[in-house]
Amino acid sequence: MVSKSFAVVVCHGSYHTPAPYQALVDALTTKGIETYCPQRPTCDLSQLNVGNPNNPDFDRRAPPGGYPLPADDAAEIGLLLDKLIAQGKSVLLAGHSSGGWVAAEAAQYSRQAPVRAREGKMGGVIGIFFIGAFIVPQGQSVHSFFQPPDGKVVVPPFMRFHKHGVNGLGTMVDPEDYLFNDLDPATAKKWASTLTAAPVMNSPLTHNPYDVLPCAYLVLEKDRTLPKEYQEGMATSQGKPFRIYHAPCGHSPHLSWTNDLAGKIEDFGKQVLTERTAY
Repeated sequence: MVSKSFAVVVCHGSYHTPAPYQALVDALTTKGIETYCPQRPTCDLSQLNVGNPNNPDFDRRAPPGGYPLPADDAAEIGLLLDKLIAQGKSVLLAGHSSGGWVAAEAAQYSRQAPVRAREGKMGGVIGIFFIGAFIVPQGQSVHSFFQPPDGKVVVPPFMRFHKHGVNGLGTMVDPEDYLFNDLDPATAKKWASTLTAAPVMNSPLTHNPYDVLPCAYLVLEKDRTLPKEYQEGMATSQGKPFRIYHAPCGHSPHLSWTNDLAGKIEDFGKQVLTERTAY
């Protein structure tokens, strides 16, 4: 049997909390789609040894045992997936920005709906919806994929590292321009104030979900952090074709294009379930 409904788990971007994604969670919930957006440990100030989270010091050393890893982000998402899958639910992962890596890593073989169906089990991950997201090949991390092979570290203009460089924390630069350029100034300033920090994403992707699970990509045409041509290149360079959507907005469609984004996610999820039922 194939479920006729699905839940959504949103994997938010770096330097974020789930707060800016609540409008998307609400929009999907209004459509009758059970939706979650857990906090990623790598972006959680309480786990980064920054002192007072309300007045963080990003120059401090890493906490004992080191910073959380992107693998810990995927494990956090995995705990929620396992809970939902144990209830027999079909789940669509939605990864925004660097959350694309998290979604891909969390979609482990044992959680994939087609695999579970062959074992006579209900539920599982039915697909991944990438939102202006990084698509990283198996064996590479976000950091290794976007850095030159000569070992030199290139810092993009929208971020900076603090006292300990790439071994420490990074934060956003001019987020009102790079992340929230299609919001009014007051709203952009509001959401910029919620941003956190994060270490580099240096965990490698341990498997390749792109050739197995149905995938979609929302190209953000006014994105100032990841040009649309780069987004399109990542989405079209995979072995299995992605379903491509386009959005006339910047890097944060969960804020500036909320209802439309919810509609695209709903459309893709329903398409995947229909194809599974036909199969």
